[in-house]
Amino acid sequence: IILSFDTVNKKMIYFAVNYLFAPFFLIIPLMAASVIGANSFAGEKERKTMESLLFAPVALPSLFWAKILSAFLPAFFLTILCSLLYGLMVNLTAYPLFHALIFPQPNWLILLFWVTPALSLGAVFVNVLISAKVKGFQEAYQLGGLVILPVLVLFVGQITGLLLVNTVFLWWLGASLWLIDLIFIKRVGERLNRDKLFASQVL
Repeated sequence: IILSFDTVNKKMIYFAVNYLFAPFFLIIPLMAASVIGANSFAGEKERKTMESLLFAPVALPSLFWAKILSAFLPAFFLTILCSLLYGLMVNLTAYPLFHALIFPQPNWLILLFWVTPALSLGAVFVNVLISAKVKGFQEAYQLGGLVILPVLVLFVGQITGLLLVNTVFLWWLGASLWLIDLIFIKRVGERLNRDKLFASQVL
């Protein structure tokens, strides 16, 4: 379907719905992953349950990835749910004006299924590293919340016209995030030593 942009209002609505608001949906997985991740790792230290977990009869990589996925999956699916609700409201509201469904566009599909998983996983790993240096959940959560700053930069770039979060940009952003995730996986994997983790109370 070819959309008609015969008025300025249509152009503004289409741009806002499909481009301007896109960075906001990156905040959802970041915040959700940060909260759950901080509670899962730093919270264990705060509750003094880390030692029992470390010496449970479970392979350390399995325990580690279970904790990673327990933070990653809720953050990812929450973002998908919010996007579905957003799309429903957008299409119901905009259909009388456009006489067509204007959401989702290709950039949103890339955002949700390429960028969001990489971003969520990266946020969890950042919280793992932060939790290794702090004493409790509140401190880990406050420091982990700083990961939203790059997203705010994207939003400012969109508003000022310095940056357009289009499909090409999102492909490169996702690829960069997945590369960073692989580096995190390698770094954390090298530290999965039960005795060292027990000594430092880091997981």
